[in-house]
Amino acid sequence: MPETKPPRPWRAASLLLAISTLLLKAQPPAKPPAPATEPDSQSQGTVTVGGQAIAYQAVAGTLTVGATDSQDAMLSPDGSLLPGADQKPTDPSKPDEAPPLARMFYVAYFKQGASAPTRPITFLYNGGPGSSTMWLHMGAFGPRRVTVPGTRHQPGAPYKIENNGFSLLDASDLVFIDAPGTGFSRITGKDKEKAFWGTDPDAHAFERFIRRFLTKYDRWNSPKYLLGESYGTPRSAVLSAMLHGVDLNGIVLLSTTLSFDNWADAPRWNPGIDQPYVLELPTFAATAYYHHKLPKQPPALQPFLKEVETFAMSDYMTALLEGSELTPARKQAVAEKLHDYTGLPVAYLLKANLRVSVGAFNKELEDGEGLTVGRLDTRFQGPDYHRLSEEADYDPQANAISAAYTTAINQYLRTDLHYGKNQTYFPAIYAEPTFAQWDQRHQAPGAPPAAATASGANVMPDLARAMKANPGMKILVAGGYFDLATPFFEGIYEMHHLPIADNLQTNIRYHYYEAGHMVYLNEASLKQFHDDVAAFIRETASPK
Repeated sequence: MPETKPPRPWRAASLLLAISTLLLKAQPPAKPPAPATEPDSQSQGTVTVGGQAIAYQAVAGTLTVGATDSQDAMLSPDGSLLPGADQKPTDPSKPDEAPPLARMFYVAYFKQGASAPTRPITFLYNGGPGSSTMWLHMGAFGPRRVTVPGTRHQPGAPYKIENNGFSLLDASDLVFIDAPGTGFSRITGKDKEKAFWGTDPDAHAFERFIRRFLTKYDRWNSPKYLLGESYGTPRSAVLSAMLHGVDLNGIVLLSTTLSFDNWADAPRWNPGIDQPYVLELPTFAATAYYHHKLPKQPPALQPFLKEVETFAMSDYMTALLEGSELTPARKQAVAEKLHDYTGLPVAYLLKANLRVSVGAFNKELEDGEGLTVGRLDTRFQGPDYHRLSEEADYDPQANAISAAYTTAINQYLRTDLHYGKNQTYFPAIYAEPTFAQWDQRHQAPGAPPAAATASGANVMPDLARAMKANPGMKILVAGGYFDLATPFFEGIYEMHHLPIADNLQTNIRYHYYEAGHMVYLNEASLKQFHDDVAAFIRETASPK
């Protein structure tokens, strides 16, 4: 969920396109014109993975989905009405009065020479909400990869775009999907943002896209996987529960967050809920370890993190739960222990009432050097924007890599895949004023209507429902130790608190890496991630 906007309660990415129909007076009914879509582009290519050349066919194109099931059922993949559809014609002069539609852009890669109907297929998307999928596409598993060496802001173009020796095409066909309104995906029609920009509308758009894709390419009998990053993980949870009649073989959750009461960015706006401070502490410790800010440097990271996790879930949690009843002596002792684990001054920790937000930690850790550490990847650092700021004013990691990825996706899609020559590719929708209107409400399966709930959106019940409905489905949870957007300990905590039977917990496996939010930035972590996901697919795609 690579985001370049300051933290918001929801991260990662989806929008839509639309066309519809209003009655043309004094004229006989006529079918509305088809959306002005660019034709799909097909090309051939080869990628070398593990020393083996893989020939593939690439398709860059769009599928159009409606905002409701009944509307969607009347549409062909290009957005035109199906023959006999019971819908009034559109007045071309009033496109904003038409029913909302989303034209969702995708790039699909099919391995040539494989048995297509039964070969695994994986649907991939980034998060935001409001991010395109250029990050996973050009950084992780597509056939070409832009390299971003090191953890510092590199000089500008030209950037190196090369064969991706870690593409997932060795294990699965791949479909990279841009959320409605991002990338080349477009939304149109009346109240189009309301129709597609929200927890449930967004997941419905992806659900309808996947069904259309399986039909168009005859892939209903293929082993099926979802791979979402950051906000793509709650999207996957909601989507898995919506895909009735589609038993997924597996879900890969990369940089996981499922309950926004655990949101680490701004727990101060949710007083009385102290879990975020507990779940972010191991990542604070990993960051201080990496930057050598601890009073005593431990010999190895992972044993140190286990020690911090134990403290976080015991002494630290109970201290926070006591609130104002915590004694001064115990408060002092906890502050000193936090100093040992984070490197932050004891006086600062006491002034913060033992509760340090992500932005404050990012600004304070290297304040003496005038540096801000990253949020998405705390190994990155950059000069403070304002020396007197209370919290970080920006994310050095986002600044360091965004230009390279934006350049790479524009170059690759237009030059290699021959798509989008005269279109604008939107890396994200964060500049849109209406993004602030993203509907965070969510109705869990069997729960009261969203308007009747008061807490932050929690999609853990959705994933639990999908696992109960399909007990053979497996989950792979992955992430980085240096990620403060979705702290690794939060993902572990939430998965162990899913409302499922103990035997279903064995369907979940965990892989964490010495990396940040985007584990694929580091080549060694990308290799491990590729190998773990490829093994996961091969194991779960084979009939037992």
